[in-house]
Amino acid sequence: MATDAAPEETTVSDRGMVTIPASLRRRLDIEAGDKFRWDVDDDGTLSIEIVKQRYGAFDDFEPVSMGGDGSETHDLGGHEDDPVFSERS
Repeated sequence: MATDAAPEETTVSDRGMVTIPASLRRRLDIEAGDKFRWDVDDDGTLSIEIVKQRYGAFDDFEPVSMGGDGSETHDLGGHEDDPVFSERS
């Protein structure tokens, strides 16, 4: 992804943190919550993959039908007729 623009520099803090320049964040659509996957090849070239994390942890899961039309409720414990579990005194 080479461009004619001058390279930008940042400094690593004493805690190992680096600020990504705003121009790069806008250009690459990097937002809070996104993650980076770092890789170094045998020649010492560093590459970074942006991992988008802004839509929630379970957005990539496919829904699974549990039967019915979704309007039913169930007592999963199966104790609805047991007087010990009754709300009546």
